[in-house]
Amino acid sequence: MKINKNFILAGFGLLLTAILVCLVRFVDVQPIGPEGTRIGLASLNGAIFESFGVSTTWYKLTTVLGIVALLTAGLFALLGLWQLIKRKSLKKVDREILVLAGLYLVTVILYVLFDKIAVNYRPAILPDETAPEASFPSSHTMLVCVVMGSAMTLIPKYVKMPAIRTALTAVCAVVLGLTVAGRLLSGAHWFTDIIGGVFISITLLSLYNGTVETLGAKASARRPERSVRR
Repeated sequence: MKINKNFILAGFGLLLTAILVCLVRFVDVQPIGPEGTRIGLASLNGAIFESFGVSTTWYKLTTVLGIVALLTAGLFALLGLWQLIKRKSLKKVDREILVLAGLYLVTVILYVLFDKIAVNYRPAILPDETAPEASFPSSHTMLVCVVMGSAMTLIPKYVKMPAIRTALTAVCAVVLGLTVAGRLLSGAHWFTDIIGGVFISITLLSLYNGTVETLGAKASARRPERSVRR
């Protein structure tokens, strides 16, 4: 049986994430964080952080972009609810939406988990914080990348007008790109935190796309059998 290329990409993303975690935990660990917190890959992270510093403007902008991502997720949740009410069966809800619900659930679980596990601490104590907080990976980056990345794959299915489809896809791409760059420029995360968030996003999105494609292939394979029986 041929393995879906998306699952291969997911495995590669997971491997890169694991390697990055090991590097952050055990390589070049130095007390360069606030209040002497020890940071992995300190020379690299410290040099990049010193280049940009802390920007409250970028921090606020990426916070707004995070809200945009949450609203986008809410729209797809409402779409799924509308399909469930109209079609009166969970099985008749589009497979893309059902798998998306699973993707969102896993993302939320990881978001909460990484908030509790301190692999690295933030490079600065932000205005709304009183002590160093866990920063690896950038959960904000992960959330926005997952939501906007999955939205970009779903827009062609649900938006038929080419101009609107192109515009919405472009908006998703801009929100995603600005969040990745802006979160680094804000000084809220080390460089490796951002990369970690991107690696995890690639893993989750690849699993999502692979699952949708696999379920679609299985559904297509069953249709001829039903036709023959009739």
